[in-house]
Amino acid sequence: MARTEALGLVETFGIVFVIEAADAMCKAADVELVGFENTASGYISVLVEGDVGACKTAVAAGVKAVQEMGTEPYSSVVIARPHEDLQKITRLYKLENLLPYSD
Repeated sequence: MARTEALGLVETFGIVFVIEAADAMCKAADVELVGFENTASGYISVLVEGDVGACKTAVAAGVKAVQEMGTEPYSSVVIARPHEDLQKITRLYKLENLLPYSD
């Protein structure tokens, strides 16, 4: 597998907020949407990957989008040069693994 330069994640409460965050993230920077995960009790994380600067821009845009909808993100992070073993986790959340249909 190719090494990911950076991962960007935003977590908030509710699918509507996460969809808005994901949209803003993908529009703000050259990142690839990895997927999402319903972490617990309605909290959902969205993951993107790309270069470090793009992930920082994307995460900032995702956080701002959630805030503009009147709520706060639960957490957000950019991980530069993630260890290759993290792919064992992130590949579980890839869209093609989560959705029952394909493009």
